[in-house]
Amino acid sequence: MILAVDKGCFGYHGADILREVSFAVGPGEILAVLGANGAGKTTLLRCMMGFLPWRSGQTLIDGRPLAAFPPRDLWRLLAYVPQAKSAGHTYTAREMALLGRSAFLGLVRQPGPEDERIAERCLEEAGIGHLADKPCNRMSGGELQMVLIARALTAQPQLLVMDEPESNLDFRNQLVILELIRHLSRYRGNSVILNTHFPDHALNLADKALLLDRKRPYLYGPTREVVTAAALERAFGVKVAIRDFEEQGASRSIVAPLAIA
Repeated sequence: MILAVDKGCFGYHGADILREVSFAVGPGEILAVLGANGAGKTTLLRCMMGFLPWRSGQTLIDGRPLAAFPPRDLWRLLAYVPQAKSAGHTYTAREMALLGRSAFLGLVRQPGPEDERIAERCLEEAGIGHLADKPCNRMSGGELQMVLIARALTAQPQLLVMDEPESNLDFRNQLVILELIRHLSRYRGNSVILNTHFPDHALNLADKALLLDRKRPYLYGPTREVVTAAALERAFGVKVAIRDFEEQGASRSIVAPLAIA
């Protein structure tokens, strides 16, 4: 499956946020979306998935407009992980994960044993099998974020769309999520689009990057060509240093903010 955005434009109250943004993500590819607060990262995801209407431009899946897909078919192809908010309901993690099977159940069918097995497996993949019976309204923000990721995985999507999935997590769970995304891409052929506030996560994980800037044209291309010290300084107004090193046989990158530009 190839998801593409073709010259997408969007704005609020006459003020442009996204201007003719174009990109494409193919099977097994990871796209990282970066930008300062207010640059339009979450808005881009919402427009791309049809939650907000493009002012002009369109989203295409395998060349077909997004509107051509019935909702049930669409949500079998892609799954969305929003930013975790505090939960006011008493669903357990297991019950929340089962909600990811909705596109396969219809209006009246109840989850069956296979749906339950898929949900249990996805909780384990997200590293939270031990939280299966814990109510979501008693979870920390980080725990709830992991549950939302497990819920998305239970839909077994071809494309996973994630809005800052690592923002509320500690170091260990950030690594769990990054390794899970890498596994889904490399070994399952899943595509992933994620917003992130961590340029080094983009450098260490993503095949492509999209850098949004309210004041300048966006940048899109191979991650190493987009996420540079000069580009980050322009987009964030911060001088940065990027350092590459070898660790455990793999190349790694660290992005360190140095001073306000």
